Amino acid sequence: MTAVPAFIGQVGLGRLLTGIDRGIQGMCVNERRKLTVPPHLAYGSLGAGNVIPPDATLVFDLILLDIWNPDDKVEMLTVSKPQVCRRTVEATDFIRYHYNGTLLDGTPFDSSYTKKQTYDTYVGQGELIKGMDEGLLGMCVGEKRIITIPPFLAYGEKGYGTVIPPQASLVFDVLLVDLHNPKDDVTVENQEVPEPCTRKAVVGDFIRYHYNGTFLDGTPFDSSYQRNSTYNTYVGMGYVIAGMDKALQGVCIGEKRRITMPPHLAYGENGNGGAIPGSAVLVFDIHVIDLHNPSDQVDIRITHKPEECNLTTAANDLIQYHYNCSLLDGTLLYSSNDYDKPQETVLGANRVIEGLDMGLQGMCVGERRVVIVPPHLGHGESGGGGVPGSAVLLFELELIDLQKGVPDGFNFVWLSESPKKIFQAMDMNNDSEVPLEEFSTFIKIQVAEGKGRLRPGQDPEVIIKDMFTNQDQNSDGKIVPDELKLKVDDGEVRHDEL
Repeated sequence: MTAVPAFIGQVGLGRLLTGIDRGIQGMCVNERRKLTVPPHLAYGSLGAGNVIPPDATLVFDLILLDIWNPDDKVEMLTVSKPQVCRRTVEATDFIRYHYNGTLLDGTPFDSSYTKKQTYDTYVGQGELIKGMDEGLLGMCVGEKRIITIPPFLAYGEKGYGTVIPPQASLVFDVLLVDLHNPKDDVTVENQEVPEPCTRKAVVGDFIRYHYNGTFLDGTPFDSSYQRNSTYNTYVGMGYVIAGMDKALQGVCIGEKRRITMPPHLAYGENGNGGAIPGSAVLVFDIHVIDLHNPSDQVDIRITHKPEECNLTTAANDLIQYHYNCSLLDGTLLYSSNDYDKPQETVLGANRVIEGLDMGLQGMCVGERRVVIVPPHLGHGESGGGGVPGSAVLLFELELIDLQKGVPDGFNFVWLSESPKKIFQAMDMNNDSEVPLEEFSTFIKIQVAEGKGRLRPGQDPEVIIKDMFTNQDQNSDGKIVPDELKLKVDDGEVRHDEL
């Protein structure tokens, strides 16, 4: 069944029957009236052809569908508006909005909600009907507005297909979702900058940060906190979207920053899968956990040093120390206070991470340090033992005790000149042979008198037995003069293991 087009006419200009002209005045849209028009206010004594006889009284059942005046302008009614409105729509802006479109009588003709996507367009560039171009100006993101447009600022006399009849006023219920200008750059709001800020991120740095990602209307789309894992990336090297790459430059460790980026510096017109629609402005609230550069070395800061510092740590030394190990955001990972005694290790023996080993060397007993270890000298990209991947570590160290070590390949070193006739010195009963018991007594005397030093951190009995075994070449349980091995070192004859 073909829809009957509505009757269109102007009131009060003599273009309608006089009775209708008078009877229709004062009507509201959607109001129904029954008009009884006498002949002298209708077609009079002549009638109208074969349809209306002379002197006929006419009855009209009317419903007013639409009303407008040539002097009408676009009407804008704000339904709701966010408390904070930092920016409003201007000509040449690109916007994304939802709408329900109806005729003036409430008949719906279109809706972006049914399409499950926003309407995306430029404002003031002729891409919209003139009334919509005008009605959208001045809106804030999140604002709801009812825009009523007279037909001469909409689709006019022709209408639009079968959906919008000729001379129809249009009503749009609009929600502004997004707003940017093609000339926009990344904007950064410093919400919290730590003091002091000793280092800022530069191109080539590696950074770990948490973030919450939302659209401009506050709708969330992603969060690193929900994954309980930081986002880790290089700065300024194209590993992240251009806006983030730019905004991460200059951040401090511990800084909290809000970053707003237009779509041409984010995911552009195509968006990113189903999560981020095309032409979406993105807002990131980030918290920088740490940053470093792959060329960084261990950073050592001495916080206390004893007045007397004659003996310092080096490779092969056995040391005891207290420590707190934290992330740069202050998160405590480990502490020696959790144990009954200080931590113990031999330096240079690969017993601790390389950066900590480096930070412990050159210390005096009683010295305190803060040592910052980059991940490539710590637990690396994979992390381990509760340490996140690519994490910079901060150690608070205090050296408690130091036992000097011996060089690699030795179990014992002389601290003074060794006896010139060393076999005779070991052969305490002068029987030309040295059993384990006699060898052990000799070594222990040298250590007790400060003439020699055993490798620290191991059972002395085990070390001495190893030394004896190395000298007892025929494994008969005794050393004789011919078995005593000699080592040539820089032209000097030395007794190996001794």
